[in-house]
Amino acid sequence: MDKLASLKSFVRVVEEGSFASAARAIGQSRSQVNRAVAALEDDLGVQLLNRTTRKVSVTPSGQAFYQRAKAILSDLGDAEDSIREHRDHPSGDIRINAPMSFGTLHLGPALVDFARTYPDIRVELSLDDHFIDPVADGFDMTVRISRPTETLALIDHKIVPMRRVLCASPEFTRTHGEPDDIRDLARLPCLHYGNLPSGARWKMTGPDGPVAVQVNGVFCCNNAEVLRDAALAGLGIAELPTFIAGPELQTGRLVSVLCDYAPGPLSLYLLYPPSRQLAVRVRLLVEFIQDRFGDQPRWDLVQ
Repeated sequence: MDKLASLKSFVRVVEEGSFASAARAIGQSRSQVNRAVAALEDDLGVQLLNRTTRKVSVTPSGQAFYQRAKAILSDLGDAEDSIREHRDHPSGDIRINAPMSFGTLHLGPALVDFARTYPDIRVELSLDDHFIDPVADGFDMTVRISRPTETLALIDHKIVPMRRVLCASPEFTRTHGEPDDIRDLARLPCLHYGNLPSGARWKMTGPDGPVAVQVNGVFCCNNAEVLRDAALAGLGIAELPTFIAGPELQTGRLVSVLCDYAPGPLSLYLLYPPSRQLAVRVRLLVEFIQDRFGDQPRWDLVQ
């Protein structure tokens, strides 16, 4: 039995969800893939997959073995990359996870440029606003806008602070008046982000220190681009990151309010397992993102 080939077949079946799809992805016949996985199960003495006429599912032992097998294959790829480090054309796969809005507005275009620069590196981008564990979910890197993490399982690489501002449309401030006290948020219409544990309770730092206020939430969404559009329509005051609201703040379609108050600090982080640190493709991507978004990002150039 070619154990390496069997590992690759098993991992692909788990990821594809069927022997037929795995066989097409690998470029082998279904029977070859089936024999490779069966040989692996015989060698280990455990059942890795449940097979029915309709679908394939992973057993508990198979799930645990999948995580280790995936890590082994990834480490092997990293080792191959390190040998190729001095080649003119670095290659390999890199799987990246990122939040939806930042991914579509900024990271996606950056990765297009990265792929053009390094055509032999195959990029797979997955967008999801929920936290993804790079180790458990098989990603080489996770891009997150958050506070610092404290885990020995991941390298935490800070790129740049991510500002948030309170803002509204000029029409809204003309109609409702511009707030001059943080407590005004309890009566004025506000637009709040639906995924925050604090809900419609906004926490900020002002001239007298930290403050929290229960805002008058008239519109709630778990996507900040929708909240930006609602603010542009004059529905209320929104707490928005400048990577989303920057263009509108620059053109005056949105205006900052209560400028003496700032939401809690967040930063753009790259999270990746220590085993990926020496992979050439990961180092190149970290440097590329640092060059692209570090220092003063263009979305913060508000006049």
